[in-house]
Amino acid sequence: MAAVAQPRLSPAATEAALAALKQLLGDRFTTASAVREQHGRDESWAVPSPPDAVVFPRSTEEVVEIVKICAAHGLPIVPYGAGTSLEGHVTALQGGVSVDLMQMNQILKVNAEDLDVVVQPGVRRKQLNEYLRDTGLFFPIDPGADASIGGMVATRASGTNAVRYGTMRENVLALTVVMADGRVIRTSKRAKKSAAGYDLTRLFVGSEGTLGIITEITLRLYGIPEAMSSAICSFETLEGAVNTVIQTIQAGIPVARIELLDDVQVDAINKYSKLDMPVQNLLLLEFHGSEAGVAEQAEMVQAIAADHGGNNFQWTTKPEERAKLWQARHDAAYASKALRKGCEIMATDVCVPISRLAECILETKEDVVKTGLMAPLVGHVGDGNFHLAVVVDRNNPQEIEAIEAFNERLVHRALRMDGTCTGEHGIGRGKMKYLTAEHGEAVAVMRAIKKALDPDNLMNPGKIFSI
Repeated sequence: MAAVAQPRLSPAATEAALAALKQLLGDRFTTASAVREQHGRDESWAVPSPPDAVVFPRSTEEVVEIVKICAAHGLPIVPYGAGTSLEGHVTALQGGVSVDLMQMNQILKVNAEDLDVVVQPGVRRKQLNEYLRDTGLFFPIDPGADASIGGMVATRASGTNAVRYGTMRENVLALTVVMADGRVIRTSKRAKKSAAGYDLTRLFVGSEGTLGIITEITLRLYGIPEAMSSAICSFETLEGAVNTVIQTIQAGIPVARIELLDDVQVDAINKYSKLDMPVQNLLLLEFHGSEAGVAEQAEMVQAIAADHGGNNFQWTTKPEERAKLWQARHDAAYASKALRKGCEIMATDVCVPISRLAECILETKEDVVKTGLMAPLVGHVGDGNFHLAVVVDRNNPQEIEAIEAFNERLVHRALRMDGTCTGEHGIGRGKMKYLTAEHGEAVAVMRAIKKALDPDNLMNPGKIFSI
């Protein structure tokens, strides 16, 4: 059931703004209830809240005109991409207009010699890599869902490759942004580094649509490795698996991906993706480089794993087998949801320094068992980040209360270990109350930036922190 938005405008003022938008965009403006409902939800368990209207721009110039109309009437603006965010980022809490950027889906320019590409925000990550295939280049950030690049920038996404290639923070070179008053800025040139002024690019990466609308993105690219090999290794204990990860990272082995799946998650994936992996705690790894380098990396990790109780180490270089394995990993959330018919998942994540990873995961697993939750665990553990997909019956108030209490304990556990309340999902609506606990007085600085750039609080109001 959708939440009722709390509009800030009178019905007459809202109607005037919507009429101006309809005149601007014609059939790319809609107030159809089905479309509005779709744009008032993401893949989180946040209660949906639909906008008053949805618009579909095709250029930066159209976004400028949309923003100017909304600013003139005081109508809230909620940028929308693929709708795959996980903390209620796209819900229209104060009504307003959802700006769906998915028709801005052009790959504008590939600069192969400079290893970068310029795209519009509606380009999806799989679309981009398919386009790049013949150039010998690829874009490595893979948050699991086939997300839009604009959404990935806005939520500072990462994914399974982050341990080697970094997150969106490291891989966005420049942005074109439409500000809350309709001004258009470019945050940087294409140079790989600069010491000229404030780093505005990083300011907008992770801003969750609260500071402006991103309309062009320049991304760093990488050469497709000569060889890639994927491997799995099973462990009787979570501690053995996590300690293998820690020692692998500390040894400087340049692993491209190193994912942890607990036994509950492995069982769910086997059932959902028709695999037959051993139902134990599992590390799923990938190595990139030369053929000799990949073989050497795999052998080194196998030796480390054996010291920590690892067994059944299997690896493959066949593209189709690698693709099947990683698709199953990316489908982990859907596999978890399928464990209980008619239920949903509450996805949450934290990240801690790798030296505290084993402690944090083991305490969390103990908490899951003690609380009696069905909560498969999976993690991008090479950088200290792990996730739980807690399967929940939304019609059971006691269950919801238990899950919310568990999530709070999880967050404070991570903060106590000098970690963060979210490694990659973002704050959105879902983790607003933890931001001050993590950042303290720095949140006041964030509010000051927001007020300076968006004094009327039009851009995605009610997200990250309250104004």
